[in-house]
Amino acid sequence: MEVDGIREHLNGLLASCDLESTRRRDPVDCVHGYDAPRDQEIAGLIAASLAFGNALAAQRSTDRVLAMLGPEPAAVVIGESRADLRKRLRGFVHRIYRGEHLASMLSGAGALCREYGTLGDAFAEFHRAGGGDFREALARLADALRGKTQSRSLRHLVSDPRAGSACKRLVLYARWMVRPADGIDLGLWPVAPSELVIPVDTHIHRISRNLGLTRRKTASWATAEEITAALREFDPDDPVKYDFALCHLGVSRECPSRPDPVKCERCVLQDVCTVWTGRRSTRARRPSNSAKKARELRL
Repeated sequence: MEVDGIREHLNGLLASCDLESTRRRDPVDCVHGYDAPRDQEIAGLIAASLAFGNALAAQRSTDRVLAMLGPEPAAVVIGESRADLRKRLRGFVHRIYRGEHLASMLSGAGALCREYGTLGDAFAEFHRAGGGDFREALARLADALRGKTQSRSLRHLVSDPRAGSACKRLVLYARWMVRPADGIDLGLWPVAPSELVIPVDTHIHRISRNLGLTRRKTASWATAEEITAALREFDPDDPVKYDFALCHLGVSRECPSRPDPVKCERCVLQDVCTVWTGRRSTRARRPSNSAKKARELRL
């Protein structure tokens, strides 16, 4: 992997990304509708937890939950019991999730806020107690959010990093909360951005393979760590700063699942994309029709 070459192209991708307009199509957008950090934490937890499947449907579901909680979601989550939250969220449905599942997760969040003050302070304590291991800190946060009584849907809503999956939504939430405030992420939690692992969804996985950042074929925790290790070569202090732009390159279909001459020719990553450079090399090696005819005449 040619570090300087890929870094230059990734920085070019960042520079070309219109953060404001792209954010409006991202689940993090609703978080920026709140000013109080604790409200942002709760809104972010809801938005990240529901961020799978159709993006527009997920945003609508997030908006519905936030409307049910009212203008100060943190106060409601901290002040109400699980039973009260279940009543408040009765009737909510998003794919396999019901209001009761959200209520259980938010009840866990409220308990953490009552004990530690904020979810960020809770995570920082889990990080310290876990010996500075990001994965273990995230797993302890997930344990606390799920609580003791766990349905299958709740375990899917708040996945366990110890189980080996990429835990994309929980890792995405951590990115929003930890990375410095840049108009997308919020920089609320007292943990260094260098500790983060990239959230791996189908877009990040595919584009990372195209760039040679990983060769793994499944979107596992090991894949996320491998991609992050490669990104640390470009910026050890903030390795996942490229995540937002890379992900939306895939979401927008500007990086299609199959090579598209029109889109690929204008892509800023074209020269470091193994799919495109490999295709270009194949075309260069393939004899032209005139060359074929000349060879046939010689024979």
